[in-house]
Amino acid sequence: MATSSEALDAAMALPPEERAEIARKLLLSLEPQDFDENVDEPWADEIRRRLKAIREGGVTLLDWDESLAEIRHAVDSPRDK
Repeated sequence: MATSSEALDAAMALPPEERAEIARKLLLSLEPQDFDENVDEPWADEIRRRLKAIREGGVTLLDWDESLAEIRHAVDSPRDK
């Protein structure tokens, strides 16, 4: 059996798509058994839905500084009880 260094060297010689697939499988092997590895398609659907809303002007986009300011304000504001 190859050492981890040899396996890494062999993997690094592969094209990017194959390296990505190996990385994905390795990451999935570290997840709990109940991890849903079929989650990619629902996320892809959500990304398409959000892109469509952006292109159609259905959402208001904020830059990072604005978003961070809103988050900090929400965290610092007293909550209604």
